[in-house]
Amino acid sequence: MKYTRLGARGPHVSTIGFGSWAISGLHWGPTDDRVSKRALHEALDQGVTLIDTSDNYGHGHSEELIAEVLAERGRTGVVLATKAGSDFYNATKADDGGYGPIRMNADKDYIVFACEQSLRRLRVDCIDILQLHSHPTAMLESDAPWEALALLKQQGKIRHAGWSVMSFKENESVPLLEKHANLLDVIQVRYNLLEREAERALFPAALRHGVGVIARIPILFGLLAGKFDRTSRFGEDDHRKMNLAPEKLDAYLAQLESLQPLYDAFPKQSKVEVSLRFCISHPAVQTAIPGAKTPEQVLQNCTASDLGPLPPSVMPAFE
Repeated sequence: MKYTRLGARGPHVSTIGFGSWAISGLHWGPTDDRVSKRALHEALDQGVTLIDTSDNYGHGHSEELIAEVLAERGRTGVVLATKAGSDFYNATKADDGGYGPIRMNADKDYIVFACEQSLRRLRVDCIDILQLHSHPTAMLESDAPWEALALLKQQGKIRHAGWSVMSFKENESVPLLEKHANLLDVIQVRYNLLEREAERALFPAALRHGVGVIARIPILFGLLAGKFDRTSRFGEDDHRKMNLAPEKLDAYLAQLESLQPLYDAFPKQSKVEVSLRFCISHPAVQTAIPGAKTPEQVLQNCTASDLGPLPPSVMPAFE
């Protein structure tokens, strides 16, 4: 496992982290907490030091599982990153096990409250990175959420301020990054072989200001692992039913065909490994956080770190 610093001011982290949405028990189909905890243990055994979660993943369940694992083995060297902003606290649970509407909330008092709840669930006194969770850009034009991050830093409840940028809003987010560059240590961005808009303006801005970058969705919900074809369908309790609906899946698969020469250039490596290596090849990106439900998936993800960035000669062009 290789390590690097997240930007100019962020913590040192493994270049492959652990994304914990998939173990939350909500929106990813069936999960088994025992297997999820084994996956977390495997990640730590392999040298992963960055664990990314959110208060909204399973309505706190992901954070609770992480706390259980860290209680079993200790937190030494582990960088905990969580998020706040998806206000589920008043969402009612339905008979089918689902939940009612969740509203986005960027109020200062709410962000502080949500952080305090995450501290309790994670069983820690300080969170390494707290990220505003994919709020609509217009909502972040208010000073309130940024004041919350500054206050939490001042109080010692968080070490680093972060922002998980809303998907497909990368370029319109640049003015906000410029405005809050002195506060922001880290941003998290949707970035993978098929979704590269962040390269146009957001990544250059992050480099200019020394803001670290975490790449999320690096294997596009499993699509870049070669797991799906045009007949793939997802269950009702699986967000991919919407995010990889048949028409979207067809479009992505058509794009994916053009990447075959890249995969062919590394015949002894899996598509997962090549896809993750791509993400950590961009100079603005320090780490990628693929999700994993099983120890076996963790092992495949982690090998990409030692393989390192892709050679510039094989990097696919971006237009």
